[in-house]
Amino acid sequence: MSSAAITLEHSVGSGQSRGSAFRSSCVADLTPIVFVLDEDTAVRESLERLVHREGWHCATFASVQEFVTCRPSCVPNCLVLDAFLPGTCALELQKRISAERPGTSIIFVSERFDMNTTDKAIKAGAVEFFTKPFRDDVLLTAIREALERSRFALGQEAGMRVIRNCYTTLTPRERQVMELLVSGLLNKQVGGELGIGEHTVKVHRSRVMQKMQADSFAHLVRIASKLGVAPRRKPGTDAPSDATFV
Repeated sequence: MSSAAITLEHSVGSGQSRGSAFRSSCVADLTPIVFVLDEDTAVRESLERLVHREGWHCATFASVQEFVTCRPSCVPNCLVLDAFLPGTCALELQKRISAERPGTSIIFVSERFDMNTTDKAIKAGAVEFFTKPFRDDVLLTAIREALERSRFALGQEAGMRVIRNCYTTLTPRERQVMELLVSGLLNKQVGGELGIGEHTVKVHRSRVMQKMQADSFAHLVRIASKLGVAPRRKPGTDAPSDATFV
């Protein structure tokens, strides 16, 4: 699954046989997808039927390797993960998923209860930790919450992509002007810092506002904060003068 399409060599979607490929455009099909990673075939098939009844897509995996080679989804999604897969540290996998697939929420399921693992998983962001067997309605409630979390995270990431793309359109000088302005300097002070006239600063400022799609200066400051601007020294202070964008 990429930002353009989802491709899974697994049973996904009602009426499709195992081993067939599922391809879905992010634009054409925004149906959430539930991933199931469990070595137990009966569990995978049972959860697949449950997920399909709710109208969601489902992709099942018997091993970690199968899952990690599947490209990240661009639609709301979650992973129902067996907490004690043989040869796998579920908590380490959770960290990896969090880093590589921030839009994927995780629900842990397990044959046995382990307080330490449960506590660490929840603190690391897991939606729930269930001990098998569990009631369908309880799991579905957790899946709905996981999908909502995923929808929010994907929306946030989409917004950040827009901001980063806008930032790449700025010239080096425009970036300098933006950096100084959001640190609190006036147009005249920015000109003094850069050795340019105040009118030139205003021209750059106008272009920055337009390119960054900021409808107000306060909006531009918030955008800069999301990009990771470090505060610069203001005149008459001893604060650091360096600022960087991420």
